[in-house]
Amino acid sequence: MTLFFQRIKHIVWFYPLLILTSCSNDDQYTSIPENSTYAFEIPSNFPSLKQDISNNYPTKYGVELGRKLFYDARLSKDNTISCAFCHEQSSAFTHHGHDFSHGINNLLGTRNAPSIQNMAFQSEYFYDGASNSIEMLSIVPIHNPVEMDETLPGIAEKLKQDSEYLQLFGKAFKNKQISSANILKALAQFMTIMISADSKYDKYVRNETGGTLNSQELVGLNLFQNNCASCHATDIFTDNSFRNNGLLPNPNLNDLGREIVTGFSNDRYKFKVPSLRNVALTAPYMHDGRFGSLQSVLNFYSNNVQNTQNLDPLLQKHPTLGIPLNQIEKEAIIAFLKTLTDQKFITNPEFYHKT
Repeated sequence: MTLFFQRIKHIVWFYPLLILTSCSNDDQYTSIPENSTYAFEIPSNFPSLKQDISNNYPTKYGVELGRKLFYDARLSKDNTISCAFCHEQSSAFTHHGHDFSHGINNLLGTRNAPSIQNMAFQSEYFYDGASNSIEMLSIVPIHNPVEMDETLPGIAEKLKQDSEYLQLFGKAFKNKQISSANILKALAQFMTIMISADSKYDKYVRNETGGTLNSQELVGLNLFQNNCASCHATDIFTDNSFRNNGLLPNPNLNDLGREIVTGFSNDRYKFKVPSLRNVALTAPYMHDGRFGSLQSVLNFYSNNVQNTQNLDPLLQKHPTLGIPLNQIEKEAIIAFLKTLTDQKFITNPEFYHKT
């Protein structure tokens, strides 16, 4: 059985459970009186939410529980790998410096760890779109045999032995249960509040103090809008699409990308367009982490795009494949991309593990 179908088997198994819990929100998941609603606001320069959070709106204790779960290695089979192990706050919740992250027993994955930020504004998750639900996405790494290799019922049994978790689940959910559904809901609440929207660029577009771009950054913004924004769209900096960007397949992996999920050959070598928020902090780049710098990424787009199967049409509109850029233009784009770094996000104590 392939890894993808192992994933699907687990997702299908839990899906009816989550449908039931969503439909019975008034009976089971209405926040208890003292569990106040989290102060969740959409930044004025952001598009609308892509996820429906109405049945699992962030609450004080739901977020607290989700944060604790995110940093707890008991979510893995051998109690060594937490979500935070591969998603570090200082690197915008990526695994800085790792092309592939390590899982249990020091096993290596096959893709670079994507950032966790502005998740409720995205419609698909993972480079192949293995999940389209912020509540369901945690199943994928938890069940992946080279990542956490655990089951949700197995995690629940571990947590039931912990008096602090008994208290937290009791505060977060009206039914007070340490259950598969409540684990997923708490993690989703925590990820929902992980919003990055306070970079120099954000202050510029909102005309706020500290939002003055210098001449090179403004040139880079213009170049970005003309050459990159079709895919890295809106102020989330992704259009949530899957595209073939002309990157030759890694010969050791031959990762088929989106085709693994859909089964359609016309999705071969297509990967999700990643958000560029905090991109200066999230090296290495691409789905397999093959590029160690933003300069290398732009060198690829200007000189090394290959006519691979299903190459995106946007990379075929110039006389040569890719995006024609000289070195000065590349440096300007990189200067602009650095304005997307959000220091408040990577130091926000709401996202720390609180002991």
